[in-house]
Amino acid sequence: MVPVAPGMMEKLKYKERELSLRRFPLREKEPLRAWDAADEHLLKFLDDEPCAAGSRVLIFNDAFGALAVALNELRPQVWSDSFLARLGLAHNLEANGLAAQSVPFVAADGVPEGPFDLVLLKLPKSLAFWEDTLLRLRPLLAPEARIVTGGMIKHSPARAYELLESILGPTRTGQGWRKSRLAFTAFPADGAGISSQSTNLPDAAYTLDGDDLLLNNGPNVFSRDHLDLGTRFLLPHLPRTDVPMEVVDLGSGNGVLGLVLARQCVRAKIVGLDESYQAVACARKNARAAGLDETRIRFQVEGGLQGLPAASFDLVVCNPPFHQAQAVGDQIAWGMFHQSRRILKPGGRLLIVSNRHLGYHVKLKRLFGNCAVVASNRKFVVLQATVS
Repeated sequence: MVPVAPGMMEKLKYKERELSLRRFPLREKEPLRAWDAADEHLLKFLDDEPCAAGSRVLIFNDAFGALAVALNELRPQVWSDSFLARLGLAHNLEANGLAAQSVPFVAADGVPEGPFDLVLLKLPKSLAFWEDTLLRLRPLLAPEARIVTGGMIKHSPARAYELLESILGPTRTGQGWRKSRLAFTAFPADGAGISSQSTNLPDAAYTLDGDDLLLNNGPNVFSRDHLDLGTRFLLPHLPRTDVPMEVVDLGSGNGVLGLVLARQCVRAKIVGLDESYQAVACARKNARAAGLDETRIRFQVEGGLQGLPAASFDLVVCNPPFHQAQAVGDQIAWGMFHQSRRILKPGGRLLIVSNRHLGYHVKLKRLFGNCAVVASNRKFVVLQATVS
C-alpha cells in the first residue's frame, strides 16, 4: 500500500480490488485510515485459509466496515455498539457498489442470529465489553466454529486472550505482522449442547455522593464502575432554575448530566444523545429508575447533532471525548462544538468540562467569539461559550 498525503482517500487492496473506505464522522482532510493492520491481517489469513462454502460469518467490532465490505460475498453479519460504525458500514458499502442492506447490522444491545461457523473479532478498548461479548457469543457458535481475533499488539492486553480461553476454548496467538497479531480459538465439538440462552456480564451500578440517583452501567458504558472525575467536577456547575429550557446532553453516556439537570431544572425538556447503543439503553433504564418519563427527558442513539433543528436549544452540556476507540485527537470534540453552535439559540450556552491540557478555550473562543472559565482545578476546567 502506498502512503498518501493527509486528506486523500487511501484504498484498501483486497483480491485484485481497491476498496474506497472512509472513517465516520466524515471530515475533510481526514488524516486517519478507516482500517488498521489488524484488519489487513485478518483478510490475509482468510486468503490463506478461506472458509468453507455456505459458512455463516459474524464480524464483531468492525470499526467502519472494512472487513464487511471486503468479505461481502460471504454475507456476514456485523455486531457493534457504535452508531458511527453503522453509518460507516452503510456508506462504505455503497461507495464500493454494494447495497447498504447487504450486511445486516446488529447493535450491541441485541443478539445476532446464529449459529456461526466463522467469527472474526476485533479487540475493543474495554475489557468488560470484551468479556460480555464473549459470554453472549458462546451460545451462538456452531460446533467446531473457527474464531479468529485481531488486534494491534500495543492494544492487546494479555487479559483479552485469557478471557478468550476461559470462555470460548483453547487459544493460541500467532506471529506479529505489521504490529498486529491474530489469536485462534478452538471452540469444542460439543458446543451444540450449550444452552441457547444468552449469558452476559451484569450491569455495574452506583449512586451519586449524597444522592439517591441510581446509575446502572452496561459493559461498554464510559466509566463503568464509578462516576468519572470530569463529570464529578462539572455537576456542581449545572444550572438550577424553574425557567423553561430546551437542553441537549451531548455524548450522554449513562445519562447522569441530563438526569441531574432534569431534577434541578423542573421545567426543562432534555434530550440525551450518544453513539453507543449500550449507553443509551442504560440511560433510559436510569431515567425510569429516577421516575422521569420521556416528556421530561429522552435518550436516543445518534452520531451527533445533525438531526436537530438550528437555533432551537438553550443549553448544550458535554464532557467531550478526546479519543475514538484507540485513536487520540480532538476531532470528535471539535465537531461537537461546531454542531452545538448551530443548534443553540441566540443567548444559548455550551457548557463543557475537559482536561486542562487540551486547551479547548482557544477553539471555543475562535468559534463562539467568547469563552468563560467557570471553574478549574489542577486537572479539569469547566468552560462556557455563549451564542451572541
